[in-house]
Amino acid sequence: MKLSQLLDFNNIIVQCHNTPDADAIASGMALTKYLKDKGKNVCFVYGGNFEITKSNLKLMISDLNVNIHYVRHQVQLSQLLGIREQELPDLLITIDSQYGEGNIRKFKAKTIAVIDHHQISNPLPELSEVRSYLASCSTLIWGMLREEGISISDDVSLATALYYGLLTDSSNFSEIHHPLDMDMRDELKYSNTLITKFKNSNISQEELRIAGIALLGSEYYRDNHYSIVKTDPCDPNILGIISDMLLEVEDVDCCLAYSIHEGGIKISVRSCVKEVKADELARFICEGVGNGGGHTIKAGGSIIRSLLEKQELDYNSSSVQQFFRERMKDYFLDNEIIYASDYQADISDMDKYKSKKIYLGYAKGSDIMPVGTKIIIRALEGDFDVEIAEDTYIVAGVRGEIYVTTEEMFDTYYNRSDAEYRYPGDYEPIIRTQKHGQTQSLLPFIKSCVYIGNGDIYAKEISRRTKVFTKWSPENYCLGRPGDYFVVSGQNLSNVYILDRELFNKTYEKEK
Repeated sequence: MKLSQLLDFNNIIVQCHNTPDADAIASGMALTKYLKDKGKNVCFVYGGNFEITKSNLKLMISDLNVNIHYVRHQVQLSQLLGIREQELPDLLITIDSQYGEGNIRKFKAKTIAVIDHHQISNPLPELSEVRSYLASCSTLIWGMLREEGISISDDVSLATALYYGLLTDSSNFSEIHHPLDMDMRDELKYSNTLITKFKNSNISQEELRIAGIALLGSEYYRDNHYSIVKTDPCDPNILGIISDMLLEVEDVDCCLAYSIHEGGIKISVRSCVKEVKADELARFICEGVGNGGGHTIKAGGSIIRSLLEKQELDYNSSSVQQFFRERMKDYFLDNEIIYASDYQADISDMDKYKSKKIYLGYAKGSDIMPVGTKIIIRALEGDFDVEIAEDTYIVAGVRGEIYVTTEEMFDTYYNRSDAEYRYPGDYEPIIRTQKHGQTQSLLPFIKSCVYIGNGDIYAKEISRRTKVFTKWSPENYCLGRPGDYFVVSGQNLSNVYILDRELFNKTYEKEK
């Protein structure tokens, strides 16, 4: 869905979830402003049993002039829009939430639309835009505005709101992983003074009490050195602070903190050991019932109440606690770890494969920037800090993923091609200079090449979750899930790695 499709309606309600947080307020503010600027009769509202009381949110609303209304009855929508009491709004847009979910009061309208970044839990209306891979709804609405050619570079108040929305929903940016989140964080021209003011009012006395009680009630599992802690309902930001504190406890290598809310559960995950990536653990915990992500050390996620209940789990404290206990237990129980540095593969039960002819993309670093330039390459899988050398080569893989290699390695595995290159990814990779912050697309520099591999390989499908610390990356594991492939180089039996099923099938074929 595009924002311009909403312009077919005149009397419009923008509604965020009950007990709004900074992200809901910011994204609702942005959408309301867009519609007002287009001449629409629009009001921004929230429902529920409680009005906003948190000091940082009240400051945000007053200092940024956010016009948001607390409503409890259908008739109030008509009154706010200035239409007849019996008349329904032409359009109701739920933002940072989905219509009919348990965390948003249900009002009627002639047409319903949804803009959200949480996991889809129920059938969506025709007018909907849900991007569950984003860390905040602020990022989503910023991206949608950008797609319409609308810049907010001159609107410091709106930029500050969106920046604060992402900051609070991602635990001070520690849980962002999609490049669009990073783009918004880096490009917004916000008021640092106001952000500091909001941050310094973020923790209430009640939340300080919540943190203290939660830490006293943490559960420690000695066998795998992890802790689980339940907190009373609180902001994701506070949840992140609690998990940060828990990770500093002696013998705690990773931890999970969670809080149960009206429509779902917020989680915060931390890890300080290379055998557990926080983002991977968060995704494992939320699999099938929500979405999680972040970074190797800090991550977070959301679990949707309705998805949890579809698995015939009661939505109460004891059932949720048991759910997390079992997920954490399963994570460590069914888990094989391989360190390639001291490993010799047994290929007796493995099939032999050869490389397919695959067209990929490449660019020589010095064709983009002068040698010695320090750049950041932003791609779907994250940011890469690179200093351009004479032999720096950048390769775009089968799905548009970006690799940085040397000319020697490039010549070993690839042949240059005159074929036209077409980028297959969803996110266009960009280059940002570290010194001046200037950005440009990587795509104009990419040419076509053919992957030729480096001899035959042996491979077998894996049946359990497997982590492989490769020889070339001994501090960072490749994760394989059932159905993926464990691969061994035909030239060196200790050169082992993981390829996911889709990528393996695109890259290799069995020898006849």
